[in-house]
Amino acid sequence: MPSDTTQKPDYKDTLNLPETDFPMRAGLPQREPKWLERWEKIGVYQRLRAKAEATPRVPFTLHDGPPYANGHLHIGHALNKVLKDMVVRSQQMMGRDARYIPGWDCHGLPIEWKIEEAYRAKGRNKDDVPIVDFRQECRRFAEGWIDVQRAEFQRLGVTGNWENPYKTMDFHAERVIAEEFMKFLMTGTLYQGSKPVMWSPVEKTALAEAEIEYHDHQSHTIWVAFPVRRGGNAIMPTEDADEFDDANQAILADQLHEARVVIWTTTPWTIPSNKAIAYNPEISYGLFRVDATQDESWTAPGDLYVIANRLA
Repeated sequence: MPSDTTQKPDYKDTLNLPETDFPMRAGLPQREPKWLERWEKIGVYQRLRAKAEATPRVPFTLHDGPPYANGHLHIGHALNKVLKDMVVRSQQMMGRDARYIPGWDCHGLPIEWKIEEAYRAKGRNKDDVPIVDFRQECRRFAEGWIDVQRAEFQRLGVTGNWENPYKTMDFHAERVIAEEFMKFLMTGTLYQGSKPVMWSPVEKTALAEAEIEYHDHQSHTIWVAFPVRRGGNAIMPTEDADEFDDANQAILADQLHEARVVIWTTTPWTIPSNKAIAYNPEISYGLFRVDATQDESWTAPGDLYVIANRLA
């Protein structure tokens, strides 16, 4: 059989494309590190600060919540820092002295937990380690991740004083905290009281609300009709006060003793310890009688209930 020797045309040769020495691709993964290296070499951030000192500008400070020093950056870090970097740069371009001092949060359980994991892998018990040695290991752990995150933030192109960041574990920062605490003591505004706190029996320390994870639980809600124990002193007419004489008040008080107060709760287990029912002084309540009910109703004709007027 004869072979098909017909060749398909190369359509690229039929197009009039411009020829240029510029690369067709930006090559950002290769070029961006060079730009960052150049910015660091010429000291862009330091030049901006020197310019602000030569020509005084209105200062602009971005109060940035510091990231935690335990792990690589994730998309949340990137979004947070890039958006804030846009704010700082735009303020600088608008004529302000926009200084940005990056920082890190180095305190808390996550770092201690990582060190304890390393102890457990080696068969060590945290309680057998001197507290000073344990703290030093936590500091070294935080310092290591600060170096990693700093390089990653710089790789994102975030401008700032990366050579002199603030760290919550700096002794200077801890000293300032102690000084401010002593000011409360010296002015007499420090007091001792009681409050419920979350406690970790494993870590042997108090927990912040942000560190608590609650187990989702679907519970039953119930309606409860409480009998009125005392009612005469609770009667206060809010409408037609002129027609509400002592005789009418006495009749209503007798009826109120036969009434019930309905509550709705999502925590049925608290019912046995209930002591009272709270009412809103800004809401008008009334005494209502049930005239008729549907089948399988939990109430009966003739029952009296105290209900907010707008819900009756």
